[in-house]
Amino acid sequence: MKTTFLLVPIMLLSASLAKPAAAQSPAVTHNTWSSGAAIPTPVYGPAGTAVLKNEIYVVGGGNAAGSIIAETQIYNPATSTWTTGTPLPVATWDGVAAVVKNILYVIGGATSPTAVTNAVWAFNPKTKTWTTKSPMPLARASIGVAVENNIIYVIGGTDGVNRFNNVEAYNPATDTWTEEAPLFIGRSEPSVGLVGKTIVTADGYTTSQWTGDTEGYDAATNAWTELNPDPTARNGACAGGIGPKLYVAGGYDTFGPALSLTEAFKVPKNEWITPLAAMPQNAEFGGAAVYKGQLYCISGWAQFQGTVLNNVQIYQP
Repeated sequence: MKTTFLLVPIMLLSASLAKPAAAQSPAVTHNTWSSGAAIPTPVYGPAGTAVLKNEIYVVGGGNAAGSIIAETQIYNPATSTWTTGTPLPVATWDGVAAVVKNILYVIGGATSPTAVTNAVWAFNPKTKTWTTKSPMPLARASIGVAVENNIIYVIGGTDGVNRFNNVEAYNPATDTWTEEAPLFIGRSEPSVGLVGKTIVTADGYTTSQWTGDTEGYDAATNAWTELNPDPTARNGACAGGIGPKLYVAGGYDTFGPALSLTEAFKVPKNEWITPLAAMPQNAEFGGAAVYKGQLYCISGWAQFQGTVLNNVQIYQP
């Protein structure tokens, strides 16, 4: 075999492999928090937060005056800037959002402090319009959400009185809903994220107390598995799946100040890693999104029904 690479002069080869220091990518500092530009209209309990075409959409929520709004606020992580999008047709808070094939879906929530909804709204970024889709069978708010294989799973929640263990799956391709295997423990405001092919659901509030209960769902078998519980039972946290872990930050475990605690659940080892670097600003009941391997925690309360934050806090695992 002809080894033509031996004809390259050693000095030339060395020069070609050398990389100027200025061209080196900046080193990633792990287990750290940074901040982004403040959200223009601070909100708690958004109707949904999700990544659509490299931007983070924060839809609806409650504002500092306690009003439910329809505003859509769009954050660009690359430039750390905010723009205003097409508002949701109906002012809504405390729902969930998910993206499938570049369409943003906002599901459930409440349209008043006491009126939960089963509405499903779909936003097309090409036409910048919202359209209605088949309603969710069970109207509820304070739910969890995850997308696996282009199916949206809506998990748990409350109607303001009852805490549900219901799991309903929405197929955007057919605009249909399917009832799936329920959670072992009904709860509202769970911490949910897709880790590999497992939908991890941790924490939340039952009918009378906080829970650290952690469960894993396999969509292929439609079955839940009990996992090791979160050492810090809480709800309303900022959560998302990154790599082999579900990251959970903030939330609350009393009707007082929010937590700043950050933890991670490692699915392959069925173990919680705690504590990690604390949130710079303790926060609960805000928006959460994962973008390019980082967890974005947006706005929320500093304490239960207290000051509404304008922070964008970004966690680098």
